[in-house]
Amino acid sequence: MTTVQTPRHLDVMVENDIVTHSAARRALAVLRIGFGVTFLWAFLDKLLALGYATGKSAETGAVDYFGPDAWVNGGSPTFGFLTFGVPEDNPMREFFNGIAGDTWADWLFMIGLAGIGLALILGIGMRPAAIAGAALYMMMWLAALPLENNPVVDDHLMGAVIVVVLALTLAGDTWGLGKAWAKTKLVRKYPVLR
Repeated sequence: MTTVQTPRHLDVMVENDIVTHSAARRALAVLRIGFGVTFLWAFLDKLLALGYATGKSAETGAVDYFGPDAWVNGGSPTFGFLTFGVPEDNPMREFFNGIAGDTWADWLFMIGLAGIGLALILGIGMRPAAIAGAALYMMMWLAALPLENNPVVDDHLMGAVIVVVLALTLAGDTWGLGKAWAKTKLVRKYPVLR
């Protein structure tokens, strides 16, 4: 019986160790970057009121670019959704309405959107991004209850699952900086930052 010895310099697990087919790794990279762009775009739209989810008049449809809805001009990125987007029969409606527009909630939400988006796009810090992303998605899922089209599953719940899968499969290694990030002294000392 022979034993295969692994050299010490190969002690960093990489995506190829988990996802063995290159097409699957590329598909995960596309999914990772797509989700990253989604988070970063939400951050920019709320920051500057670019007229997609923020800055567009519900009555007229007119867009007030960089207007009062923009976070940089004093608008609240959490007020609208947590005030008007939570269904009346949601058992947690009072909680969500109570934190709508709070400074701490706005800052936490915006830091989360930017951080998760950048981490996913760059492929670094995938574990913290997955934890934060799943938590954010779960809070949005709770705020959306009861769901309109399915009693349990919606895009928020699936988003939470997807960001966790991206971290577990080390999807930041393909078309990202994940491999280089994993070899840094900081990440070797604190693997949770992988």
